[in-house]
Amino acid sequence: MEAKNTYRKYIDCGFTGLEAAIVLIAFVVVAAVFSYVVLGAGFFTTQKSQEVVHTGIQQASSSMEIIGSVYGHSTTPATGIDFIRFTVGLTSGGSSVDLQKLTMSYLPDGGSLSVLANDASAEVWADVAPGGGTYVCGGGGAHDPLAGTAGAWSIEVINNDNGGQNLVLEPNEQAVLCAVPPAAIAPNTGFTLYMQPIVGASFPIHRTAPAAITTMNTLY
Repeated sequence: MEAKNTYRKYIDCGFTGLEAAIVLIAFVVVAAVFSYVVLGAGFFTTQKSQEVVHTGIQQASSSMEIIGSVYGHSTTPATGIDFIRFTVGLTSGGSSVDLQKLTMSYLPDGGSLSVLANDASAEVWADVAPGGGTYVCGGGGAHDPLAGTAGAWSIEVINNDNGGQNLVLEPNEQAVLCAVPPAAIAPNTGFTLYMQPIVGASFPIHRTAPAAITTMNTLY
């Protein structure tokens, strides 16, 4: 009887070891699955972070900058400034900007925002190409796409053209832009022009008309 009980004890111990092994394997499997889930979530988060960084770099690299001064022109100084003229280029390392898809808005101090009509079309390239003439923005000249129309903007000329003969602002190129506000700008009146490329943040230009307006004025 004693030998039988000893054999039964060994059998019971064998079953206990097998159960412990099963539990251990279950823990290992659960831990492996949990680790895989955690690693997968980490990889997904890292990928999203990289996408955000790349998108931010892309948007920042599409920004433009003002080159030189911003000028206000007036055909009749007594009535105020008729149109605004300035030169833009790409920031260092910036990507190209399609001027045909650029949106420009005008906001006078204390007034309401208005979107200026885009007259920068592919058909005007014959006039902005080297030797093809330049625009007299807002003056109603032969090469003037605005013809004095209020509430519109256009391209006067593209300098340092790389030979592409298009309206895409590329590195080392400079585009002279003209904007005609909806109403003449009175003396000592401030305004903001917003240029919004198809990719990137809006670029604001805030200037104020001088106290004494002449035919050509440097805005400050």
